[in-house]
Amino acid sequence: MILLQVQQLTKHFGAELILSNIKLEIQTRDRIALVGRNGAGKSTLLKIISGQLSLDSGEIMKPKDVSIGYLAQNTGLESSLSIWDEMLTVFKDLQKMETQLRELEQKIADPTYYENPDLHQKILSEYDRLQVKFKDSGGYQYEADIRSVLHGLRFDTFDYSTMIETLSGGQKTRLALAKLLLTKPDVLILDEPTNHLDIDTLSWLEQYLQGYDGAILIVSHDRYFLDKVVNQVYELSRHSIQKFHGNYSQYLVQKAEQYERDFKQYEKQQEEVAKLQDFIQRNLARASTTKRAQSRRKQLEKMTIMDKPLGDEKSANFTFDIERQSGNEVLNLVNGAIGYEDNIIAKGIQLAIKKGDSIALVGPNGVGKSTLLKSIIKKLTLLSGNISYGSNVTIGYYDQEQANLTSNKTVLNELWDDYPLKDEKEIRTVLGNFLFTGDDVLKTVSSLSGGEKARLALSKLLMQRANFLILDEPTNHLDLDSKEVLENALIDYPGTILFVSHDRYFINRLATKVIELSKEGTTEFLGDYDYYIEKQLELLELKRLKNEGQKLVEDKPNTARQSYQLDKEAKKLERQRKRRIEEIESTIEQYENELQQKEELLCDPNIYQDHEKVTEINDEIEKLKTDIDELMSEWAEIEESNE
Repeated sequence: MILLQVQQLTKHFGAELILSNIKLEIQTRDRIALVGRNGAGKSTLLKIISGQLSLDSGEIMKPKDVSIGYLAQNTGLESSLSIWDEMLTVFKDLQKMETQLRELEQKIADPTYYENPDLHQKILSEYDRLQVKFKDSGGYQYEADIRSVLHGLRFDTFDYSTMIETLSGGQKTRLALAKLLLTKPDVLILDEPTNHLDIDTLSWLEQYLQGYDGAILIVSHDRYFLDKVVNQVYELSRHSIQKFHGNYSQYLVQKAEQYERDFKQYEKQQEEVAKLQDFIQRNLARASTTKRAQSRRKQLEKMTIMDKPLGDEKSANFTFDIERQSGNEVLNLVNGAIGYEDNIIAKGIQLAIKKGDSIALVGPNGVGKSTLLKSIIKKLTLLSGNISYGSNVTIGYYDQEQANLTSNKTVLNELWDDYPLKDEKEIRTVLGNFLFTGDDVLKTVSSLSGGEKARLALSKLLMQRANFLILDEPTNHLDLDSKEVLENALIDYPGTILFVSHDRYFINRLATKVIELSKEGTTEFLGDYDYYIEKQLELLELKRLKNEGQKLVEDKPNTARQSYQLDKEAKKLERQRKRRIEEIESTIEQYENELQQKEELLCDPNIYQDHEKVTEINDEIEKLKTDIDELMSEWAEIEESNE
C-alpha cells in the first residue's frame, strides 16, 4: 500500500534553489535512507514531508488516515511532567477507554441494574465491545511497551518519577525518540536519530526498527546502522534525487557501477558523434558524396546528445603525515584509575600500545572513555597507576568538543596563527584540501556549521604531523563522504592511533584492536568491531553454560543426570576448542607456505628488477606476517584458557 507520494517538489530559500523536481514514494514497511552531503537539503525535505515547511511547487499525496511522526535532529523533549507521566500522554485514548471500562464494571456489579434486564444487557454488550477494542489497541500491554522502550534507550537506571526538566540535553533527545517510537505512526521520519546513542543503544534501536510495523524514512551518517536497517536509498545531490535498491553498502556499489556504465555510454556516443562530424566536414562540399553527408547530418541532428556524467561532488582530500617515527613502544599504562578528584570512574586500566596499532576504545556512555583520553594527554591527572611514553612519541589530540570552535577569527587566521612561519599559499592549500576555498577562508569560525568546524579542527590536527593520534569521536558532524575520506587518510597514516567512536563502520575499517573499558578495567580484543561482537557473544554463551552447570550442581548435587549434562557441555566446548585450534594451525601452515613462495619470488631476477612488483610482493609479505602473528596470538589465548 502506498502511504505517501512526493511529486515534482521544488523548494527555494530566497533566490537559492535547494530542491528541484523531487520524486519519492513510501509504501508499507519500506525502510528508506535519505543520503547526501551536508547542505544538500535532506533535513529540508524531511520537514516538508512532515508538514513543518511549505513547498514552492509540486505535490505531496497521502491518505487521510495515514499518520506521520517526525523527529528533528537534536530535538529535546521539553515537558514539566515526569518521565513516566510524559510517556503516558501517548496513550490518552487507551487510558480514557480504561476509565470507561472501570465505570461499566461498577455498573455491571450494581444490583439496581439487574431490575432492568434490557439496560443490563445493553451495558454488558457495550462492555464487551469496548473490551475487545481496548485489547486490540494494545490496552493490556501499553505500560509494558513504555518500560521496554525506556529500557532500550537506557532509562532503566532512572527513577521514572524523575522530572524531565532536570535531564541533560542528550537525555531529553533520547526521551523525545522514546515518545515518538511509542506513538507508532504509519510513517516514522527520523533525522539523525543515532546522535547521543552509545553502541549498545544503537544495537537495540536497529532491532526495534527492523521489526517496526510502519514505514521508516531516515537521515543518518551512521553507515553500519543504515546497512542493518534500510532496504532503499534515495540520494540527494545537486538539488535532485535518485533512488537505489538495497542497503547503504549496496547503494555504493550500484552508484559506482552506474557511473562507470553511464561514462562508457557517453564515451561511445562521443566517438560516434566525432565520426559523423568528421564525415560531414570532409564530404559535404563534394558533389559525389554530398547526399550521404546530408544524410549523416540529419542523423546527427536527431541524436539526443548525452551530458557528461558528473560523478561525485567535490570531496575533501587530505593525508596525515608524521615528522618522525616513534619507537616500537608507544604507551604503557599500568593499573590506572581515572576520574575527578575523589570520584573514581574506572580503575584497573591496562594499556600497552605499540607502533602501528590502531586501537578502538569502546564502552557505554559515562564509563570514562573521553576521561581516559584526557588523562593520557595529561589534560586530567591519573588518580592512580603509572603511565609511560615511548621514545620520540608526539601526540596529536582531536577533542570532540573541538568541533564547537567559537573563535571570532577567520578560518584562514585560525590555522595561520598556529603556524605563522608558513606562507599564506601553503595555509590556503591545506584549507582547500578540507573544502575551504575562495571566500570560505574569510568566514568567521563561530559562524561555521558543525561539519565545517570538524573539518577545520582536522586541518589543525593534520598540521601537527604527530606520530600518535588520539581521537575522540572524530566522525561526529561529518557527512558520509567526509567520513570515508577521513577513514582512507587514517588507514594510510604511518603512525599509531587510539580513538573513541560510536561509528561501528568506522571502527571496522580502522581498528586492528578493540579495547573495552568498564568500571573495573579494560579487556583487549585482537580484531575489528565485528570480531569484538563475536567474542562478546561467545563469552555470554560460556557464562550461560557455566551458570546452567552451576544451577545443576545446586539443584541436583549428586545426581547422575547433572554429571551427564556437565560432562556433555564440557565435551562440546572441548570439541569447539579443538576444531578452532585445528583451523588456526591449518591456516597458519597455508600462510607460511604462501610466505615462503613470496620470499622465493623476490629472488627471481625477473621480479627484483621490477620495483613496482617488488613493492607489491613486500606488502603481501607484511600482510601475511601480520595475519600469522594474529592467529598465533589467538592460538595462545585458546591454549591458555584451557589450562
